[in-house]
Amino acid sequence: MNTQTKKFTVRNTEKGASRLQPVTIELPASWISPLIRGTSDDGQTFVAQRIASQSTGDASVYIGVFTVRDGQSVQFEDTPVDADSVDGPVITEVPDTRERDAICRLNTGYFDLELCRGTGKGEGASKWGIRHFSSLAQNFDLLASGNNAIGGFYGPFFTPDNGLINPPEHVVADVTAVEVGPIVRRYRLSGRIPDGLLPELKGKSFAIDFTFYAGADCFDRVYHVDHFQTQVNGRSVTDRITVGDEFEGGQNALAFDRFDSFNRTPYRSGDPYAELLKQEVKRTISSDEPGNERFGYFQKLLNRDLENAHWDLYWRLFSYWEHALDEDSLNEHLGHVRSVAHVVADKEDRVWQFPEAPVNVSQVDDQTIFAGPAQYSAEFNTETGQCMIWLTSSPSSAFQIVQRPQSGWVNWGTNGENECPSLPVGSTVRSIYGPYADSWRDEALGHIPGAVRLEAC
Repeated sequence: MNTQTKKFTVRNTEKGASRLQPVTIELPASWISPLIRGTSDDGQTFVAQRIASQSTGDASVYIGVFTVRDGQSVQFEDTPVDADSVDGPVITEVPDTRERDAICRLNTGYFDLELCRGTGKGEGASKWGIRHFSSLAQNFDLLASGNNAIGGFYGPFFTPDNGLINPPEHVVADVTAVEVGPIVRRYRLSGRIPDGLLPELKGKSFAIDFTFYAGADCFDRVYHVDHFQTQVNGRSVTDRITVGDEFEGGQNALAFDRFDSFNRTPYRSGDPYAELLKQEVKRTISSDEPGNERFGYFQKLLNRDLENAHWDLYWRLFSYWEHALDEDSLNEHLGHVRSVAHVVADKEDRVWQFPEAPVNVSQVDDQTIFAGPAQYSAEFNTETGQCMIWLTSSPSSAFQIVQRPQSGWVNWGTNGENECPSLPVGSTVRSIYGPYADSWRDEALGHIPGAVRLEAC
């Protein structure tokens, strides 16, 4: 029997870019081998994995990881490849997990990461998503404590406005291993969002697909949330969410100390909303609220050192889920914060800045900026050169960036002021990590999902 082969020409819309990256290939539906081999005219040999969840009766979908070049020829052979004989990087599971709720710890051949389902206990260490993350070359865990995470989504459901915090702390995610192979791993984290105060946000569910690739310096995720429409910061919000990635460098150290966007979008510095929320916490814990055991717990906890408390900690006092305050009291306190915050956010005392260089966020008011719309953005470390790059399939209309040396906490969030969510639901987020501080724009252009396509010869 003759072996079937299919030959393609690579078309890369970013012609100058040549990067190792995952490439999707459509082959005949009769090709059903889990792994097949590909070769390119520039001497690359690689293995492609069949993606069962995307394959149909009309076509088999494969993903291979190779260095793409516009105009190169790539040929695939319909001959099964044994998983144990794959040359090059493969994804393996590491048995020594660090968190008790870990789904898996993966060595992708480029990353060492741990994916967690969460514990639902409402604490920093309860979050689902990626809770440990490093490149094998650098071996520096960007989430060493396990109290922060990459991959959570927040607004509009999980904000004080709705009387909740965020799903990584209040939800134990259901986990489905969608694709498990040596080249591609895909996990779906899903769950029902707890009901808060706003009736239009009740009864909703979410699902997030994380996809990891052997040897690649990037990973992907897609966010799915049931249709919703509400108001945040006095503005209509329809099917837009806040995605939040957190990093930690240790006290008085920053994993990333600069923020940049592809076209240098304008920004405003300072976060008056956070201070107003903090003031309301102080007012609440010193008031004569109807006493209950949970409220007393937060009074003691927050009276110790509110100025340096974790953001999520003092937010929890206004969580419907915590039952420290009854619903009427929650609405009263949160309504006061909203009414003042809306005014402060629109004042002209915090002018828009037009950066000509990457922003040193730790040197501005509240170590926080709110940047304008962008599709490609990055945070990097000026000493090590390490850089995290985000590509979103749809532009986010705003960002909140925090780089706080006193705690070492860094945040990348797709929200505007007063927690207004800005990333369209259904967006794919590609994250790229490596020593790219000086070249991150080139790296971004070389990794755009969908920019590479294969034309049959």
